[in-house]
Amino acid sequence: MSDPTPVIDDLRRESEELDALVAELSEPEWRRQTPAPGWTVAHQIAHLAWTDQAALTAVTDADGFAKLVEQALAAPDGFVDEGAEEGARLASAALLARWREGRAALDRALRDAPPGARFPWYGPPMSAASMATARLMETWAHGLDVADAVGVVREPTDRLRHVAWIGVRTRDFAFHAHGRTPPADPFRVELTAPSGETWLYGPEDAAQRVTGPALDFCLLVTQRAHRADLAVRAEGADADRWLDIAQAFAGPPGAGRATKGDAP
Repeated sequence: MSDPTPVIDDLRRESEELDALVAELSEPEWRRQTPAPGWTVAHQIAHLAWTDQAALTAVTDADGFAKLVEQALAAPDGFVDEGAEEGARLASAALLARWREGRAALDRALRDAPPGARFPWYGPPMSAASMATARLMETWAHGLDVADAVGVVREPTDRLRHVAWIGVRTRDFAFHAHGRTPPADPFRVELTAPSGETWLYGPEDAAQRVTGPALDFCLLVTQRAHRADLAVRAEGADADRWLDIAQAFAGPPGAGRATKGDAP
């Protein structure tokens, strides 16, 4: 049973860094287009606020979350975009306040969760640590889109270890999402952290291997960059197939991003 406090602390820091970036934006800057087609900066923050609220409901009100799942099943291709669109119509100050209030409430709920508790989600049930990890992954990924839109380069930190971990853990999910049978054998994943540390996953003698910078691996599994533009390498046919479909977030397969040469 893992202590969720470290990842909850890192989620708070990741959110605060993004908050500091958007809090200084003008109203027109909130309406800038991001690399996600059709999504402005406001859509990105609205999505985070919407998902934080869904996570809070999952942690505190299982019956209420079951109703959210029913709504998602009724509109599987549009419920995420609809949530973002609703929040994006708010004035930036109101949207920022909504995001701050929601993530503060989620922070408290995750810290107060009983040890060993598991909560419903759109995929498998999650522990408090897993829920915080998923929220950090999304906050980091959507924060990249915001930073790209306003011309800011965010320096990577070792908080990426949480994104890398969920990227590795969702290997089989990615295969299932594409209608494929996951490989039976475990993979070895070796990543170089921003600090220079090496993060290792899987048995050392595994035949299928993935290596590269942790930042690039995290960009790959969150589909924030095309594989061709990243220094992530595969050894073995199954590992190679995984890098083509890797997806750390719930939902149907994402469209991914164009290569730099094909980007508009």
